[in-house]
Amino acid sequence: MADSIERVISESGNFFGVACNTTELVTEACRRHDVGPLGAAALGRALTGAALIAALLKDSQSVLLKFEGNGPLKKIITEAGYDGWVRGYVADPHADVPLNNGRIDVAAGLGRAGFLTVVKDIGNNQKYPGTIQLYTSEIGEDLAYYLSQSEQTPSAIALAIHLQKDGSIGASGGFLIQSLPPADETLLSQLEKGIAAMPPLSELLLDGKGPAEILSLLFKKVPHKKIGQRELIYSCSCSRAKMQGALFSLGAEDIRQLLEKEGGAEVRCEFCRQGYRFGKEELSKLLKTGKNSPN
Repeated sequence: MADSIERVISESGNFFGVACNTTELVTEACRRHDVGPLGAAALGRALTGAALIAALLKDSQSVLLKFEGNGPLKKIITEAGYDGWVRGYVADPHADVPLNNGRIDVAAGLGRAGFLTVVKDIGNNQKYPGTIQLYTSEIGEDLAYYLSQSEQTPSAIALAIHLQKDGSIGASGGFLIQSLPPADETLLSQLEKGIAAMPPLSELLLDGKGPAEILSLLFKKVPHKKIGQRELIYSCSCSRAKMQGALFSLGAEDIRQLLEKEGGAEVRCEFCRQGYRFGKEELSKLLKTGKNSPN
């Protein structure tokens, strides 16, 4: 079943809900970055969280999430677009920490002290950053705290990544519920009871429940309607031209050293691990023209 994301809103207009399945895109991300179990759990949560936050935006808009902590994972960066693309990476994909009561300890891996930065790109070169201190370092709770503190929008977020014994991704997904003004305490209580009564999210995903079914459970006692659905995919916007620009930013002296010592250079995209090789002739031309050519 292809990854997808679905959005609903209560008929009263007071509550917005979104749920997604990200099993395939998280599997692809973990394959590209060759992550260990801790990295898979953390990166999977961050990718899923980015997809959920992007669903709050509009066409062609996107969001970047940067988690920086004092733990061995160091940094996780993910990006997602309202149109359905998601990408990301973790600084140390093979970091590891002891299990916590038999579970992968994402919070210890990321570190208890650090920051979450959220950058929304609404187009026309308009970007809006916001930063908070990490709340629990569990990723989902940090995102909910950000939405509550920075955007004054009370939100509940659940992220689930289930790893099989062989390290593969058995299931991945999440949901987000937002309370929109004016607040309706009665509906809020019903939604809270619905969340509490639900089976664990990972169990629902492993049982094959899709975003629509998860939202139906969440909004079981709240009249609601579907407002959108789209496919999700792991996709990167890197290109040879962009990587040439990154290479050009090194400066003439560094390029000259690469030319003399290596006879060329390879630039690898952090988000998708795609490598771009620039040979001796290309580097010589870059030095000679003294400018970055898109060709």
